[in-house]
Amino acid sequence: MAIEVATLAGGCFWCLIEPFDTRKGVESIVSGYAGGDEVNPKYEDVKYQRTGHVESVQITFDNEQISFKEILDVYWTLINPTDDSGQFDDRGDSYRAMIFYHNNEQKLIAEQSKASLQESGRFADEIVTPIVPYKNFYLAEEYHQDFYKKSPERYKQSHEISGRDEFKKQYWGEK
Repeated sequence: MAIEVATLAGGCFWCLIEPFDTRKGVESIVSGYAGGDEVNPKYEDVKYQRTGHVESVQITFDNEQISFKEILDVYWTLINPTDDSGQFDDRGDSYRAMIFYHNNEQKLIAEQSKASLQESGRFADEIVTPIVPYKNFYLAEEYHQDFYKKSPERYKQSHEISGRDEFKKQYWGEK
């Protein structure tokens, strides 16, 4: 087993958990805050842009079963990579999409993946999702963990009104 960690931001972290949670090779996935300066930030402070953190997920995976590239292939279908002001109905810096690389290999894979997506012509606008060095990650409060399992109705409602599903259907088909 070759365990690695991927840290990704893409708007509301609730919406990034479920698509990875049942993938073969994903050992765990947690919600949290990454990239800011405040130690142990709280949800309200992140939400209101007071910490420099973005809502993120941290995925622990066995790269012999699922590669970092495959993680990114899923990730691109969950975000609007042309939007640098937030994601869907979540607006502001703390909801921006970002890829945090943990080593030079992840950086190279992320840059190649982003370039490939840009070259595909799938999006008319430029792919603006930044690829930045991993700095830190703090677990979100317990009620945010596995939210789609704990509060399925609220999760479903939030997901439906976000615009993610329509965007995904428009750009990625019925995936």
